[in-house]
Amino acid sequence: MNIDFDKGEGLVPAIIQDSSTLRVLMLGYMNREAYDKTVQTGLVTFYSRSRKCLWTKGETSGNYLKLVDIKVDCDNDTLLVKAVPQGPVCHTGSDTCWGETNEASPLLFLSELSDFIECRHHEMPEGSYTTSLFRDGLNRMAQKVGEEALELVIEATNGSDERLVYEGSDMLYHLIVLLTSKGLRIEDLARELQERHNPNWKKH
Repeated sequence: MNIDFDKGEGLVPAIIQDSSTLRVLMLGYMNREAYDKTVQTGLVTFYSRSRKCLWTKGETSGNYLKLVDIKVDCDNDTLLVKAVPQGPVCHTGSDTCWGETNEASPLLFLSELSDFIECRHHEMPEGSYTTSLFRDGLNRMAQKVGEEALELVIEATNGSDERLVYEGSDMLYHLIVLLTSKGLRIEDLARELQERHNPNWKKH
């Protein structure tokens, strides 16, 4: 990785981002030594401009930042560091240095679930319900979506909100399985809805 440490007199800004929630957690600075130590140890390490020394985030509090990935920007003078926080990041006890709560949107799990179902489709492990759906074939998968949709309608008209959410989750899971079998993902539906949200969208 080509990082221009000379431009900032030996230092480059390092933007720390939660690898799961994608929320920006903090900003620190790295010199070449801090960068090398981060890569070698897997724990995000900075250079303290006030103390003039290296410091690994969490070495005092235990709230380490476990490295996932590092990218350099187009000018080679700023780093984007994706990490897994082991607790609050800010010295104030806040999740981020901007006082924000670092919580993942449940919507992000749909993409994670799609990844999981794709793995099932590729590996086809024995004893997996998802595997059995793929083995039963397209017609069975489509039938299951229809069955779950009917149960959703029943709960919507004559059931409780709790059961409505339960049956809706069943339908969505089986829909993702069906999409996976066709080489599609839940994001394809999201993109379609996004296009429809455009005022200039016209029905096909």
